[in-house]
Parts: sequence; structure tokens; C-alpha cells
Amino acid sequence: MISDRIVYRSLFGAVAGAAVAFAVGCGSSYPAPTQPLADAEAADRSAQELGANNVPAAQLHLKLAQEQTTNARKLMKDGENKRAEAMLLRAKADAELALSLAKEQKAKGEVGQAAEKSNLQNQVIQGAGK
Repeated sequence: MISDRIVYRSLFGAVAGAAVAFAVGCGSSYPAPTQPLADAEAADRSAQELGANNVPAAQLHLKLAQEQTTNARKLMKDGENKRAEAMLLRAKADAELALSLAKEQKAKGEVGQAAEKSNLQNQVIQGAGK
């Protein structure tokens, strides 16, 4: 009877160990999200090049994207590739939003400059007609 308990415990321990090894093995078989990482970094660079750091709303989203990319790298290092991929998708979305906000600000500035130039031209034309 005692030997039966030992056998059952050993068998249970072996089955539990195999289950844990299988679960760990399945988790690590998820591929590293290298393309999502490259996409997030490219969106970040684009936003920076267009001046997102100079637009307060864009700056916030750019900072979020950078923090998410850093956290995703840590997750990848820990073998949590699936969670890292999800975080990188969020990072890319935030960086793209920062890029859009920076483009919007730039476009508004160009519209303002064009309006000023048009007003000056109208004043010159009106002044010449007098």
C-alpha cells in the first residue's frame, strides 16, 4: 500500500512535470515578432523626422510608442513573444497617430502661411488699383 502511494506520487509528478514542460515549450514556440518590431521602430522614426516632438499631442503618443517598444523588447527577452507582438502593434499605432498629428500641425501651419501670403497679395492689388 505504501509502495502504491509512492508509485502514484511519482507517476503524478512525472505527468505534472511533462505538462509544465509542454506548456513552457508551447509558449516559447511562438516566433519572435521581428517584423512588428521593425514596423513600430519605422513609424517612430517617421514621426520624429516630421517633428512629432514639437507637437504636444503628438509628443505624448510618441512617448507612449517608445515606452511600449521598450517593454516589448523586455517581453521578447523573457520569451513572451505573443504579448510582445501585441504591445508592438499598439506601439506602431501610437507612433502612427503621432505622425498623423505632426502632419496635421504642419498642414495647418502651411495653410496659415498661404492665407497670409494671399492677404498680402490682395492688399497689394487693392493698393495698386487706387
